[in-house]
Amino acid sequence: MIRIVIAEDQQMLLGALGSLLNLEDDMEVVGKASDGKEAIALVQKEKPDICIMDIEMPGMTGLEAAEQLKGFGCKVLILTTFSRSGYFQRALKAGVSGYLLKDSPSEELASSIRSIMSGRRIYAPELMDDIYSEENPLTEREKEVLELVADGKNTKEIADQLSIKTGTVRNYISTILEKLDVKNRIEAITQSKEKGWFK
Repeated sequence: MIRIVIAEDQQMLLGALGSLLNLEDDMEVVGKASDGKEAIALVQKEKPDICIMDIEMPGMTGLEAAEQLKGFGCKVLILTTFSRSGYFQRALKAGVSGYLLKDSPSEELASSIRSIMSGRRIYAPELMDDIYSEENPLTEREKEVLELVADGKNTKEIADQLSIKTGTVRNYISTILEKLDVKNRIEAITQSKEKGWFK
């Protein structure tokens, strides 16, 4: 019997997925979570074979949870509406066994779970082109600066936090805008979020 934990913040979908998988003779849903933290706690408690994880959930995202579950002995299958290459890249780094889109046919989910349990990796075909897509061009320090900008910090606060001069922060910001080919900070933040580059 394949033991499954499902993490999904939309209650109706969580219930439907649970019912659907429980209809399979060789599967049993042993836990349902509505965010990443709950999912990790359930995996530790129930020790399932596989955890089906949505990405965008409150508190802790599915990707953050997958990163924490790496090497835990439980396979992770991401099931999401988002086919963003940045998310997919990050999921691959977290070692997930599968990445499917929610608009896939429902019978595909059960067969994918069986394939994953037999040692295969299953990724939505439309994402495979993205494996070779762009890496984040920013240096670690530039990423740090942009994340602080996204947190709403001003130039002086960023300078204080990173123990650098305000002029240096401004230089970093203009380099970031140039590298990402955007006009302002808002566009830089939006683009980084869309590509899944933020931690």
